[in-house]
Amino acid sequence: MKSLAELQAIRKSVGDRINLRDGAADCRVVVGMATCGIAAGARPVLNALQDELHTMGIGDRVIVTQCGCIGICQFEPVVEVFEPGKTKVTYVKMTAEKARRVAVEHIRDGHIVTEYTIGASEK
Repeated sequence: MKSLAELQAIRKSVGDRINLRDGAADCRVVVGMATCGIAAGARPVLNALQDELHTMGIGDRVIVTQCGCIGICQFEPVVEVFEPGKTKVTYVKMTAEKARRVAVEHIRDGHIVTEYTIGASEK
């Protein structure tokens, strides 16, 4: 990148695909991206979520963001889904494939993928 114009072009192209921290949204999805999460594969999970939401045409209704340590390193990669008026859902030991399924079944269709949640992992 050699100019401000290049940076602005990149920002526009990415901004068309994802909605990070601002704007009205039906749902907020947070991916743990601390060192433990990154080492466990959180980057492909984050990318898969963003790509799937964009492909389905609902990326503008969902805020996808990242955070540092969530505090449950043994369960990384961790994805938390927040919906207004509902209890937070914590998905653990995520992969890109699992993230795509969560995007379709939970975020789009409203059905929690129970077998990927922290409660299912503790049994």
